[in-house]
Amino acid sequence: MTDGPTTALMQKAYARWAPIYDVVYDKLTEPAARAAVEATVACGPRVLEAGVGTGLSLGYYPKNAEVYGVDLSADMLQRAKEKVEKQGLTHVKSLQVMDVTRLSFPDEMFDAVTAQFIITLVPDLDTALSEFARVLKPGGEIVLANHFGQPSGPVAVLEELISPLAKAIGWSSAFKSERVEAWARTTGRMEVVELRSLFPAGFFKLMRIRKKA
Repeated sequence: MTDGPTTALMQKAYARWAPIYDVVYDKLTEPAARAAVEATVACGPRVLEAGVGTGLSLGYYPKNAEVYGVDLSADMLQRAKEKVEKQGLTHVKSLQVMDVTRLSFPDEMFDAVTAQFIITLVPDLDTALSEFARVLKPGGEIVLANHFGQPSGPVAVLEELISPLAKAIGWSSAFKSERVEAWARTTGRMEVVELRSLFPAGFFKLMRIRKKA
């Protein structure tokens, strides 16, 4: 199932965004990114960060972590690599250009997989989530930090009003948490164990999906 833009369009968009991405996203997303990292490393040290982008969250991991980052954009990854070198982030073991719907890692390699602020942009969401589950150890978790649209109420009305601006920076209020929950139910082995509101004012949420042991 195709949920978003094509891979080629995404690569072009990321190439344009790379030079200004940190300026736009850093302070707004930092609290949610830190919460995602904390939940991720609680599962174990070996982590896959899918859609690592310019590496904004790489510095939030503890030194005993083993972080593997992948992204579709070579332009974004170049900036992430510069951060790793400049900040001496020795816990970052690998940064690779890779499509999250076709991961080259072996089965059950990671204690946790995190994807921050990207799932509304993945062209084939179900395939990406299934790949996350494949490379995840039993008992591990997929940790998502993202904007999920409210199903109803005054916040939902506000989201509709600002939806053109949200779409311009890659967030879709039409994307609800139920979309991911439905995928988890179809697998028979993944279960949503937490959906928590985050800064600012619940605009971002943290979702944890555990792989049954």
